Amino acid sequence: MLIKSNIIVLSKIKYKDYDLIVRAYTKHRGALSYLIKGGLKSSKTNRAKSVYFQPLMQLAVEENYKPNQSLHYLKDIKSNYIYNTLYSNIYKSAIVMFLSELMTMVLKEEEKNTDLFHFIETAFQYLDSEDDYANFHLLFLLKLSRYLGFQPDEPKENTCFFNLRTGYFETQSKGHYSVSGKNLTLLKQLLGINFDAISTIKINALERHSFLDMLLLYFELHLEGFKKPKSLKILGEVFR
Repeated sequence: MLIKSNIIVLSKIKYKDYDLIVRAYTKHRGALSYLIKGGLKSSKTNRAKSVYFQPLMQLAVEENYKPNQSLHYLKDIKSNYIYNTLYSNIYKSAIVMFLSELMTMVLKEEEKNTDLFHFIETAFQYLDSEDDYANFHLLFLLKLSRYLGFQPDEPKENTCFFNLRTGYFETQSKGHYSVSGKNLTLLKQLLGINFDAISTIKINALERHSFLDMLLLYFELHLEGFKKPKSLKILGEVFR
């Protein structure tokens, strides 16, 4: 069955000698995998084809979808949005590598979620166009937690701790997973803003690193099998 849709590339891996398996988040059916025949062959046509499958590329496609199969096929591929800076800016590229790896890990459901698709789509269009983006990945992860079902609860007055295990702000420390201090302050600030206000958050590299570690622990506590992305090291080196 041929279906027209929009997709966002999450990752690609080599399959056999010349093929690619592309993992994508689709507007119509959630997370899907596609087999790209000859995607690595050294012809002009195939080189052009492989360009489409960089992480977080936004594509308009016609797919050959067959229920009960794990791999599907693309018949027609076009760019749906052309990035201007995402792949040429080393800092933005590091963010893209990190977040695409993380989303490949956590977005598993083959189920339509138009709101989540729109969030990812608009977030990276915003990143592409902005000059102040050092904290983009922090806010992105917080907002992504909402779609994954464990967004932190709204902070309440006089709450001096955040419990990573429960996702609630609390008045007393409950031990190892209770967050306070600068990470708590930053969490409350980020929960109250959208991407267009991210420039109001001023933190240094050490604070950014500490908060990201806290967020990744939060994901680990709420998502079975979650592991820190391998590209975290590269992200840390670029933003140190």
